[in-house]
Amino acid sequence: MKYLLDTNICIHLFRGRFSVAESIQKCGWDNCCISEITKAELLLGEEIALRRGLNVPIGAVRRFISSIEVIPISDGIEIFAREKARLISSGEQIEDFDLLIASTAIANNSILVSENLKHMGRIQGIRLENWVER
Repeated sequence: MKYLLDTNICIHLFRGRFSVAESIQKCGWDNCCISEITKAELLLGEEIALRRGLNVPIGAVRRFISSIEVIPISDGIEIFAREKARLISSGEQIEDFDLLIASTAIANNSILVSENLKHMGRIQGIRLENWVER
């Protein structure tokens, strides 16, 4: 089984929080992946932190990205369009990037690991797990 890690899960991993590393170890690193959207969000976060002069380990994000499978969003585009239209009609919209990540998980028959169950749970056909216990 493949686990597509949402951006918030990756951030918790970088910060060593909520036993995310242990959850990854249990399921196996080779069974984990991220979407291209998560890659973009992580790189953006690193750039913003660097420009603000925050203490960020240089290269940590790029090392992470090079060590994990990055799944293209292209297979999920049709699911995205269908779900976006359905969510607009129902008045339950979610952010496009979140929907693209979720659509990628569905298209690749993966479990989406996210702390954002409220929004991601609105998406039809999604399989979700939350590895964060607060």
